[in-house]
Amino acid sequence: MYVEEGISKNVAEVLRQLAQPSNVAVHSGPKLFRDVEVCAAKEDQKRKEKELEPLRRKQGLGPLPHEEHGDGIQLTPWDVLHTLGRATALARRGAGRGLAEHWGCLKYSQALEGTLGTFMALSAEGRDTANYYKALQSDELGVGFALAVTKQVLAKRYPHHSVSIVPADTALRAGFAVTSADAGTSVGYSYRPQYFAEVWKPGQPSRVFPIACKGNHSGLSASHGQLASAAVHADAVQIGGWGDTPALVFSTELPVDGPMRIHALHARGNGGFLAHPAEDTRNLDSELDQDNIFPGIPLPTDDGESPETVPGFHLAPGHNAWFQHALARTGAAGLTAFAGDAEATVPYLTDRQGRRRYKGISHAAIGSVQDAERTLLGIPFVGTDHVYRLNRTRVEAFSGVAEDLFKHLAKGRLNRYRSEAHARRTTWPTASWDDEEWGGPVSIHPDGSVLALRAFSA
Repeated sequence: MYVEEGISKNVAEVLRQLAQPSNVAVHSGPKLFRDVEVCAAKEDQKRKEKELEPLRRKQGLGPLPHEEHGDGIQLTPWDVLHTLGRATALARRGAGRGLAEHWGCLKYSQALEGTLGTFMALSAEGRDTANYYKALQSDELGVGFALAVTKQVLAKRYPHHSVSIVPADTALRAGFAVTSADAGTSVGYSYRPQYFAEVWKPGQPSRVFPIACKGNHSGLSASHGQLASAAVHADAVQIGGWGDTPALVFSTELPVDGPMRIHALHARGNGGFLAHPAEDTRNLDSELDQDNIFPGIPLPTDDGESPETVPGFHLAPGHNAWFQHALARTGAAGLTAFAGDAEATVPYLTDRQGRRRYKGISHAAIGSVQDAERTLLGIPFVGTDHVYRLNRTRVEAFSGVAEDLFKHLAKGRLNRYRSEAHARRTTWPTASWDDEEWGGPVSIHPDGSVLALRAFSA
């Protein structure tokens, strides 16, 4: 049995708090939708007065079905940080060349608090941070909460499928020049969703949901504006027919004086399916070919007319098999990067997706190395660790993937990984604390990834 001796009381409390489940309110109803429409109309009028082009927003948005979220969901702060870390593992923001990006989630280890039966809120440290780094904290925590809700909502909607979160920029770069810095004809459109949710089952076509998410420390009116803006980002990717793609948009309200709320809308859509002829089915174990899809989304036309296009990313039916391949390979790269393995990450990415960022890590201080093994909640994991100070006490963080699943990824057996991960998606331990072998908060996700934290013992 692990005993919390030698740890400062403060750090022991922080670790316990990270593993404590509490409620997070989810707000989605007809009034929210109407308020967002009013806010969008006001913004459109301002743009018209300034003689700016009108913004194109996702059509068909409405409230989420109540049965998919109830009055809220239950989460631990550590699960939110795990979700954020997984989402940012392929980020291209810092000097970590991609491999240390997910450790950024640890800066919020003391930002959230809650107890069983209460609603989660910002802690004293989170409130203090909100006074100085409002945009960064609200943006990143907004991602963690939005994606946590996404996974729960879609898991209820599609109980026989797996749900993977894939960074949209990275996935799109496999086929588009997303910005002018990318090789090829640039899309030339600054709006796009941050993530895709891939709802999948081995051997079947996936369904894709663009996700746009934001956060704020300001209040409900700010969330109305953020949802109106998120609708623009969500509409930038269309799969198949015009307006058929489903979408999810979120704004997480993180007030400094009360519990947080996640405001959410969705477009159910009739599309987003990556259906393709059997002869086009791709072997996910093979490397992805980088495509060069011409930018622009064709508008509906009468028969025989040449379609006009509007800015954005369009995936026509002929690209469905390729895009399913791209999503699966990009998702695998996110897992191997989260486990700190550069060598395993390289084959899963194309050059434009950032393959070279994982070649030849130049300095030990800015990368991660897949050289750590831990048994957590009775399951062996492999991955990478990171030691840092929390309130002057050294703590150890570990991120990784279940050992048997990681072996498939490292050896290029993506089909095998997806088949086994899907079969085991509901079998992982749900405990948020490991007393026996670790002594700290633990979060295990259905994809086989883990994030854990404990006081460091030399």
